[in-house]
Amino acid sequence: MQQATAKQTNIKMTARKLRRVINLVRGKNALEAQKMLKFMPYFAARVVEKNLNAAIANASEKFGAKADVLKISEIFADESVTYKRVRPRAQGRMYKRFKRTSHLTVKLTRN
Repeated sequence: MQQATAKQTNIKMTARKLRRVINLVRGKNALEAQKMLKFMPYFAARVVEKNLNAAIANASEKFGAKADVLKISEIFADESVTYKRVRPRAQGRMYKRFKRTSHLTVKLTRN
């Protein structure tokens, strides 16, 4: 089975926000997923769309497949490094802030 992959690492967005988007396009045709992502109101949709386009380009380069014959076989978001920062508060206190990052992986196969 021919498979094309695109990965993006250390995205400055939580995996939870990415999963909200990728759960809607999982298992769909690549063209249909592109259209769905284009009109989603989330910023995470732009990130997933960019990664999906990279996977489609990889598939066309690797085994000459067009976007209309490709299907999203796997798509997942994993947690990455969490940056710990502090926010100054009243009376000299400091509150912790966690800046979470994530990894995104898209795998496409032929229909």
